[in-house]
Amino acid sequence: MTAASQGDSTRDAGGSDLILVERRDAITVLTVNRPAARNAINLATAQAIENAVDEFEADDAARVLVLTGAGGTFSAGMDLVAASKGEMPMTQRRGPLGIAAKPPIKPMISAVEGFALAGGFELALSGDLIVAASNAQFGIPEVKRGLVAAGGGVLRLTQRLPRSMAAELALTGGRIGAERLYQLGLVNRIAEPGAALAVALELAAEIATAAPLAVAASKRIIDESPDWPVAEAFAKQGEIALPALFSKDAAEGALAFAQKREPQWQGR
Repeated sequence: MTAASQGDSTRDAGGSDLILVERRDAITVLTVNRPAARNAINLATAQAIENAVDEFEADDAARVLVLTGAGGTFSAGMDLVAASKGEMPMTQRRGPLGIAAKPPIKPMISAVEGFALAGGFELALSGDLIVAASNAQFGIPEVKRGLVAAGGGVLRLTQRLPRSMAAELALTGGRIGAERLYQLGLVNRIAEPGAALAVALELAAEIATAAPLAVAASKRIIDESPDWPVAEAFAKQGEIALPALFSKDAAEGALAFAQKREPQWQGR
């Protein structure tokens, strides 16, 4: 496991790496590594996250990103001590927290232990899927501090939860447990406390074994289709899906099924 890049800007005052990046075959694990600060995100950490996501996107062999936090908690969100001095965790390319405005184009899973609060919840919502420990707690308490969860919290909760539940979380600033979010469909899998990363890696492996072009097309349709006019939806879907449907991988998938063997994907 290594830091995402070299230089003092990726280390805290004690010399520890702000993030850790590990490759496990086709899976990249990105760990926010500020446990003493409950993995709060300052500008340097946001920049390190942005750089790591850029590198993940550019690596054709990296298929899935798993984002987690060190020390038994996911993230407390924006570093309020740094923010009080005028330092905001906003990056040039990916916006709040180094990822929230522009998550990776490849699949991402958030593996949540402990607390995912304020920007920490927004960090988790940047992922396509969420795996959470059964005792994990989520919330966007910004309104209690005179703030707005504008790093994707209000926007994405409204998209991914029933409106009334999203409104309750956004307007009261209250917390909600992982089990309840699982019932509501926001959390994909529940893990025993301490096992969120392991379960997320199992889920990531399922994605990584699928055909890369088909996964990419499916994710793009998921991401873009809410904005499509109903009359144009199937045509737009076809534009994205057809290259995968007529790819060498599609032919290999059918052949492997007929021959009762595992497919060998080429990504073309």
